[in-house]
Amino acid sequence: MVQLDDLDRAILRLLKEDARLTISEIAERLNRPESTIHFRIKKLQERSFIEKYTIVLGEQLRPKTLAIVYVQAETPIIEDFLERYIQYLMKTLSLLPNVLAVARSDKDGVVAIIGGENGEQINKFVEETIQVMPTLKRVEVFPVNEFVKGDSLAGFLVSV
Repeated sequence: MVQLDDLDRAILRLLKEDARLTISEIAERLNRPESTIHFRIKKLQERSFIEKYTIVLGEQLRPKTLAIVYVQAETPIIEDFLERYIQYLMKTLSLLPNVLAVARSDKDGVVAIIGGENGEQINKFVEETIQVMPTLKRVEVFPVNEFVKGDSLAGFLVSV
């Protein structure tokens, strides 16, 4: 189990909210010496708790509509080919425009997060690009209407 104390968690929370904060600003907000904050951040990086700093793109660059797409592959006659086909599906999906993320689900499934201007565009993309892939057993589209947590996910995932 990972052991983080309250100060480490507080530093990580502040950096997740705004990675542009300086050590001085973090020290001021947490009422701690700058040297302590600097040391803690350095240790968090050394222990790979902080891998990198990045940005979340703003509303103008994010897709207006998101959907989660589940793709299930047909089990081939030679079952050993299933693994290779799933890897092919994942790679192919990850290269497509509008696809923000791709992940494996079970032994024969792939999940993708798709972005677009509206639901019609997403449905058209799925019909013309994903459903035409060979040997698919099932393709399901789950529109995302509202986020309770993670609403900046699209801004993190979208490429420019």
